[in-house]
Amino acid sequence: METRHVVDLLSDYLDKTLNESQMQEVTKHLQECSSCTEELAQLKILFKAFEEAEPVTVPSEKLRTRFLEQLEEEKLGEEDVITFHAKSAERRFPWATMFKVAASVAIIIGAFQFGKYQQQETANVTIAALESEGLEAKQTAMLSLMENQSASKRIKGVGYIDGFANPDESIVQALADRMQNDENANVRMTAVEALDKFTNSERVKEAYIAALKTEKDSGIQIAIIAILVRIQEKKAVAPMKKLLEREDTQPFVKEQIESLLPTFI
Repeated sequence: METRHVVDLLSDYLDKTLNESQMQEVTKHLQECSSCTEELAQLKILFKAFEEAEPVTVPSEKLRTRFLEQLEEEKLGEEDVITFHAKSAERRFPWATMFKVAASVAIIIGAFQFGKYQQQETANVTIAALESEGLEAKQTAMLSLMENQSASKRIKGVGYIDGFANPDESIVQALADRMQNDENANVRMTAVEALDKFTNSERVKEAYIAALKTEKDSGIQIAIIAILVRIQEKKAVAPMKKLLEREDTQPFVKEQIESLLPTFI
């Protein structure tokens, strides 16, 4: 199995949406390919960051400093322990043993909480590094999700566009393909809205015009028309007039077109 093909299937592999034969093939390949195994690990971290990110309660610097100071004081105190005769200590200071136990428990709990915080910080740094440096992994995740069998996953994949300030041609093409050809109207509408961030691109303008020529959903038609009018794309005039002539165009869509056509300069 080719590595590139396996990478394209990793998102579906994680979601367990591949058929049994594909699952077995990918599993076998992962056992033999360290590169794909590492890619899978990165995708797991990335998906978890997107889907399960929760605010972390961060202890203040003052609290952490005080904890470390108390820990150090406890260590120093152990070095200066005054020795008592056992019976005398129990008789005169019955609380001493209890105090030591309580102090030890407090230190253990504090160390556990501090360690937990440190582990979370390490995980956050790992995720941040992946998000800032792993653009290729993010792109792979996005493109894989947009090809997922689940419409909700495809919508989620389209939504990943927010992580790209300047998406490359492959991402723009994938979004245009979702807008023009996806069988689910919600996915197409999400792609229409996602591409609206990049209307300076001629490729995006052409994609909107192409979609307007084939789109049957009236809501999506109006959304595309509104964007093309806002950016004053004169090439949209012809397909808008075609919609006026089509018998299957909804009356309210025609009304919208008739009211907006005169706004083109």
